Amino acid sequence: MRVKRLLDFLDASPVNFLAAQNIATELEKAGYRKLDPHEPIGNVKAGDRLYVTKNDSSVYAFHIGRKPMAEAGFRMICAHCDSPTFRIKSNAEMLCEGGIVKLNTEVYGGPIMSTWFDRPLTIAGRVIVRGSDALNPTTLLLHVKRPLLQISNLAIHFNRQVNDGVKLSKQKDMLPILGIINDELEKGNLLMNIICGELSIKPEEVLDFDLYLADATPACTFGVHDEFLSSGRLDDLSMCFAGLEAMIDTDTADATKVLAIFDNEETGSQTKQGAGSPFLAMMLQRIAQAQSGSAEAWYQAIERAFMISADNAHAWHPNYSEKYDPTNHPVLGGGPVIKFNAAQKYASDAVSAAVFAEICREAGVPCQRFVNHSDVAGGSTLGNILASSIPLRGVDMGNAILAMHSCRETGSVADHLYTVKAFTQFFK
Repeated sequence: MRVKRLLDFLDASPVNFLAAQNIATELEKAGYRKLDPHEPIGNVKAGDRLYVTKNDSSVYAFHIGRKPMAEAGFRMICAHCDSPTFRIKSNAEMLCEGGIVKLNTEVYGGPIMSTWFDRPLTIAGRVIVRGSDALNPTTLLLHVKRPLLQISNLAIHFNRQVNDGVKLSKQKDMLPILGIINDELEKGNLLMNIICGELSIKPEEVLDFDLYLADATPACTFGVHDEFLSSGRLDDLSMCFAGLEAMIDTDTADATKVLAIFDNEETGSQTKQGAGSPFLAMMLQRIAQAQSGSAEAWYQAIERAFMISADNAHAWHPNYSEKYDPTNHPVLGGGPVIKFNAAQKYASDAVSAAVFAEICREAGVPCQRFVNHSDVAGGSTLGNILASSIPLRGVDMGNAILAMHSCRETGSVADHLYTVKAFTQFFK
């Protein structure tokens, strides 16, 4: 049942905006009240469940502990809701011979571009329409729930070297086909007709949009025992959902619980809704001061806090063992993975790793370690970026997956269940 909920969440969250909305909806069902950051925090008492959003694409939830943050600190799980994809540019429609229309796009993040070929795709994101005044437009979320586009390969007969490796052009090769013009009135209006039809609005109401491509094939399990997960955006929506489940399933504890779902990790986190923003620190500081009335409370809370930066890790691939560290390569189904890097791309150190390993032991969950092969450069994640604005003790971890940044990634059912258990133990 828990895995079915994950699959449903993945299908309903093709882009960051939908993911943030779905997380907020689940929080509200669990009794969380939305804060307006324009207004004073007001009285905060033990057991209060609060959340706030930023830019429609990041969510921060707070379950206030029995003790003030100055005394018990806070326990935070953070993850990110964006994934590599393709953004639809302005003036996107490009009319070709035969009335075929393709869309002009640009790459978001670092996708494995070849994996986007020859599969049904759709469009999702947000549309901005005229509001009460120029500074306050209205945001409408869009998810076209049917196959709508496809990026088609060139036939092998015209590209005999395709299986030897081909360099792809982001501007030429990755443009999706949207449809064929059937009516003179459709010229230049196919995309707008879709937007307006889906949202029941008029073209003159539309001011702008942030729209992206997404895989239209549902998430699923596979394998002899249904032991594997197959879906787009496992990195990092699976960690978002594991944190959400743990947040909702645990009662009030001594320490305040925090779930921080950031945006724009795939492009460096340096946005107002990313891990590099001071927004979360400011909200936590306001809550700490509301509890105690003292500015010192925030700094005391930081020293007593602990962060789990949850972003997926690389699973050992049976066809490419030479790419992995010989003694620290996690496997699918082996449990949550602590990530280390001597160049400090991850927040983990011996102390924080020991804390998380002990949490896993208490939860009855196996735990693995990941270190890059010394000749293979790795990526970075949320932990150190967040720690640069809030100097927290923390660990970088995630579940092991295959084909990270593919249009469709592969994970483990068991690992998802393990991680929810570990996160639940952490919040207790």
